[in-house]
Amino acid sequence: MTFNDNAKLDTSRVSKRGRNTGIAVGGGSAVVVIGLFLLSQVLGVDLTGLAGGGQQGTQSEESLDKCDFGSEANADVECLMVGAENSLNDYWIDEAPALGITYAPPADFVLFTAATNTGCGQASSSTGPFYCPPDQSIYIDTSFFDELRTQFGASGGTLSEMYVVAHEFGHHIQNLAGVMDRTDRTDTGPTSDSVRTELQADCFAGAWVTAASTTEDVDGVTFLKPVTDAQVADALNAASVIGDDRIQEMGSGQVNPETWTHGSSEQREKWFQTGLKNGAGSCDTFSISGSEL
Repeated sequence: MTFNDNAKLDTSRVSKRGRNTGIAVGGGSAVVVIGLFLLSQVLGVDLTGLAGGGQQGTQSEESLDKCDFGSEANADVECLMVGAENSLNDYWIDEAPALGITYAPPADFVLFTAATNTGCGQASSSTGPFYCPPDQSIYIDTSFFDELRTQFGASGGTLSEMYVVAHEFGHHIQNLAGVMDRTDRTDTGPTSDSVRTELQADCFAGAWVTAASTTEDVDGVTFLKPVTDAQVADALNAASVIGDDRIQEMGSGQVNPETWTHGSSEQREKWFQTGLKNGAGSCDTFSISGSEL
């Protein structure tokens, strides 16, 4: 999607962390490390550093003062992240109460490089963008968007990148709604709570896309221009290439649905489109039968 050049961006809820200056120390047993790695795949955050090691160090805060207007969001990926956060926050301020959810923005929206400390443990770029329920924060290393294109074969485009942000914002809404507390996200399989959680976040992302061009800055200027069919196709493509079946085919060449944690390409596209067409109120992935997923 394209930002209106004169839309004002607010960087107050977004932080940027420099590269972690610590060095890797220690180490745990192989069993512990493997167990934490598998859990990382479910939670979307690298917990392997908890096995008696990981990066021990600090990160400096860096300025996002360059991100003042929509024109910067159209030219710079970090400013695009700021703009996406602004639009999503404006959308959910109105939409969350309509779903019976008391809304508060994520505690932090963190842009980082390579690795960072989180309320879920040490995170690295290898885990991809993620939401951490304990600290209610979103973490994104923007290099992931390059990986989407080069390693996963995504078509790219700004909406495909903002779809990723909208998906993580969806997890924040789920956390506020209590979904994270009442579901078993360690379970796997095509109808598991893990997959239902991810598909609902995809649906919430689609719902935002439909309303995105109506979200406004502090002066009432709309953040984004109306979405185009080509941009929606880019977002659907991004959802597809990170489906569990597609990733398994690229890796081992074998698809094992019983190990799925995020859903198939078909499921992810379907639920993004459900939100796109019918809004956030249509995103109840938990009360339907497995055949309907």
